[in-house]
Amino acid sequence: MSTLDIWSRTDNLPAACLRSSAACTIDANQLGFVRLARLPAQPLSDCDFAPSHPVAARAEGNAGCGIRHRLLPPLLSLAALLILAGCEAQTAPSATVDRPVQVQRVTFENLNPSRDFVGVVRARYETDLGFRVAGKMVARYVNVGDRVKLGDVIARLDPQDLRLQVESADAELAAATSNLSQAKADFERYETLRTRGFASIADYERKKAAKDEAEGRLERARRALDLARNQLDYADLKASADGVITATLAEPGQVVALGQAVARLAHDGEKEAVVALPETWLGEARKARASVRLWSDKDRSFSATLRELSPQADTATRTYAARFTIRDADDTVAFGMTATVTLSNPGEDRAAKLPLSAILNRGTGPQVFVVDDTNALVSRPVQVAAFTEESALVTGGLRDGDKVVTLGVQKLEAGRKVRTLESQ
Repeated sequence: MSTLDIWSRTDNLPAACLRSSAACTIDANQLGFVRLARLPAQPLSDCDFAPSHPVAARAEGNAGCGIRHRLLPPLLSLAALLILAGCEAQTAPSATVDRPVQVQRVTFENLNPSRDFVGVVRARYETDLGFRVAGKMVARYVNVGDRVKLGDVIARLDPQDLRLQVESADAELAAATSNLSQAKADFERYETLRTRGFASIADYERKKAAKDEAEGRLERARRALDLARNQLDYADLKASADGVITATLAEPGQVVALGQAVARLAHDGEKEAVVALPETWLGEARKARASVRLWSDKDRSFSATLRELSPQADTATRTYAARFTIRDADDTVAFGMTATVTLSNPGEDRAAKLPLSAILNRGTGPQVFVVDDTNALVSRPVQVAAFTEESALVTGGLRDGDKVVTLGVQKLEAGRKVRTLESQ
């Protein structure tokens, strides 16, 4: 009975072994052949094999070429299965690769961080100085930045018209005095005649009324004279307090109206930092702790208190003006300096901000995965104060510096070894 030997090789079989009907005595190990099996088969001819065939067979007898179409496909399948089985048996198990995970280090911060607002230093009291009478300004004795004392002359009007008014009032007073003397003499004469019965009561009453009117006219003339003298004094614009001129609003030769501002005086004393607050900080500004730093001396800080907060927003900027009184401000704090007002919440509540993707809740409350020192995952329950659109504010369950997994937590299990990738 004919037999068929199944060989696996990496090169072509010798043609002698393929044609011979006797047992092939060639050393298969030296040629790179491995005998897989011996099966009964029909004799094959030269047409059944070619130098490129991957499986060689040796058969006894010589049959037609048609057997290749029946026998060769099963043999090839059997050889492939045996090769795969041998490879699988000799393959060593692959080593487990640590899964990479993205982590973020925990940093606890104040829930209400401080906020800086830039403003300017202003005086607690600022006064626009103007003349109390109208006229032509003939002189201005101060410029911006000049320091003045109480009573110093700031500017002066032309006093000619005001002097004429004083002279007119003085003449009116003299006439009223003379008129009163005449009226009083007439009254006393008629009073004597009436006592003797030589004057009627009506004449007596008229003389008495004339005397009273003369007395009123004299008093009116005195008040007019005082007013004229005061107006003459108003021709000199004087400082109402010690301070610094921060603006000049009129020039010599200009005709100014009654009350028109000529200069602006910043009073010595309390100094304030004026800033513009957005509407989101109106509530915080009333209860926050305030401090002021100057750009000229950033290492020095002054405590401050909110004195005034505008009830209405500015029509252009939509912000609210706030004035903070600077405590213990000395001469180094000059008007107009740039100041930074820092508002900080006095509370000590701290929280760590983590991405929402780091929080996992499997029905037992929020938790996160923390990578320990051995690169193993540890499940930690946490306390969440609030959720925002992008993050969660964690107040407990973690420490500063912990590495928290931020992505893919729903596919992780505690105890698994991982390889960490720091998030940017």
